[in-house]
Amino acid sequence: MRLALSFVLLSLLAGPASAAEESRPNVLWITCEDLSPIIGPYGDTFATTPHLDAFATKSLRYKTCWSNAPVCAPARTTLITGMYATSLGAEHMRSEVKLPPDWKLYPQVLRDAGYYCTNNSKTDYNVVPNGKAWDDSSNKAHWKNRPDGKPFFAVFNNTVTHESGVHKRKELTHDPAKVRVPAYQPDLPEIREDWAQYYDNATTMDAFVGERLKELADAGLAEDTIVWFYSDHGCGLPRSKRVPFNSGLHVPFLLHVPEKFKHLRPADYVPGGETPRLVSFVDFGPTLLSLCGVKPSANMQGQPFLGKFNAEPRKYLFGYRGRMDERVDVVRSVTDGRYVYVRNFIPEKPQGGYLAYMYRQAGVQAWRAAFEKGGLPPQHAAFFLPKPAEALFDLQNDPDEVNNLVSTAEGRRIGDRLVEALGVHLKESCDLGLLPECEMHDLADGRPPVMLAETASSWLPALLDQILVPAKSDAEAAVKNRKGLESSIPACRYWAVLGLMSQGESAVAAEKSRLTSLLSDPSASVRIASAEALGRFCGAEGRRAALPVLTELSNPRGHGVVTAILALNSIDQLSPLPADVVAQLKANSPLPEGTPQRMREYVPRLIERITARAE
Repeated sequence: MRLALSFVLLSLLAGPASAAEESRPNVLWITCEDLSPIIGPYGDTFATTPHLDAFATKSLRYKTCWSNAPVCAPARTTLITGMYATSLGAEHMRSEVKLPPDWKLYPQVLRDAGYYCTNNSKTDYNVVPNGKAWDDSSNKAHWKNRPDGKPFFAVFNNTVTHESGVHKRKELTHDPAKVRVPAYQPDLPEIREDWAQYYDNATTMDAFVGERLKELADAGLAEDTIVWFYSDHGCGLPRSKRVPFNSGLHVPFLLHVPEKFKHLRPADYVPGGETPRLVSFVDFGPTLLSLCGVKPSANMQGQPFLGKFNAEPRKYLFGYRGRMDERVDVVRSVTDGRYVYVRNFIPEKPQGGYLAYMYRQAGVQAWRAAFEKGGLPPQHAAFFLPKPAEALFDLQNDPDEVNNLVSTAEGRRIGDRLVEALGVHLKESCDLGLLPECEMHDLADGRPPVMLAETASSWLPALLDQILVPAKSDAEAAVKNRKGLESSIPACRYWAVLGLMSQGESAVAAEKSRLTSLLSDPSASVRIASAEALGRFCGAEGRRAALPVLTELSNPRGHGVVTAILALNSIDQLSPLPADVVAQLKANSPLPEGTPQRMREYVPRLIERITARAE
């Protein structure tokens, strides 16, 4: 499968180029974290963002920009590569995957073209760069340090709006009583205070934006520099961050192209105006290169929306959720700008399942306590309950995404159109996240996972047929799952077992003999899924068969960290655990040498959570 993109080139005017066309722009990216469009330029009157308000009056506002992933590392991976993290096997939080040795990140391509490239200073990529990515990536990196005569590309990232900014309560400026609590959250004091603090943090971030713009103007470079402002994904509060709805993916994006480079502006550029063009993070790197007159690399999947290599507008944007820290999940989403379709491939896993970092927020803790007390209305309780297999939301009439329309006749018609678009995307992009993470690494066998695209025709169509479109009846689901259990493709067997668990006890019991035989399957992911199914739905006998398999595979020294994470997620479904299993899990906790620093917390977090619940 080819991961390439054909570009539509803009026709060039006849005659000699102007001085502006011959010169190359500087580009400045001012970025923040975990921020939905809760700023003045997007009509939020509760926000206090004077510098962004002023900047927006001379800039173009993008109505719909998606970060592709609703959390930092996979979103930033998509940015830096110009590829969907799912195509790289890099959508899982804090993974470190290889790239083919000749592939370059967009700052490397720009550096080759003569640009001085700096990043101040967060990276958080899920891929390992081939060589040095930036001229300087540190808290001292600055365009001021460039050699004489060189154009620059500079990123300044402000972290104050990050989710962690609400972990400790501060004195509040914005009044919690005046906060608009979204329809998917209960109106609790702790949630109001979290939101008020978020708005306070956005004001602090706004001052940072003003400082970066002022130093550019003071240096006399404002007319020579194209400026972007955006956030790395949607709001960091719950049911936004980590959830690939519009609430987790929609980010503010303001673009200023000075008069000197008006030939690089899009046709609908109006200072202070808005464009409906759909853009997402996969497009940012290729667009940056296009603005600087550099053709994007052939492997990049993004479509430039500005500059010399401007492409046709997109019809759809795509989102994804993989493993979030220590918790395994698989969700995909697609929007046409108005409707958002969501496919939950593991629907029994709730959005608000226990994830240690997320539960540091006072609002999450209060919400969970209210749920356990009982009496929350459905739109608030949904965060802690199993998800529907499919969801469809109308952003025009339901911007908070609480009314699932997929079961209505009109919703089904719209949903089918978006499902078709999603299926084409999953196939063309070779979505490796549909493989269990440990299975993907086993198949890659030390190679960059993206190379699995070369053999995708032998497994991806069957896998999509197995999992993409939910069965219309229990009988149809039973036939599909039975076929999957007999597949020669390990991932199909894995998803067939998960399909049985979604159907419940009777479906698992009907396949008990087959599931028992799969406890010795060559694939670790199939053994784990089968053991969980038996342990959850087949009584004491099933638990006796399941726990030794899961306990063994939860040992990261023997089977690797990602296999251990998958096994521990399954064990967590089987509480209460016998004392000997608890003791074995504690003995399993030491990590193997060479475990990436970014992944060292996940297995210990899971073991601590599981054993604490058992004691």
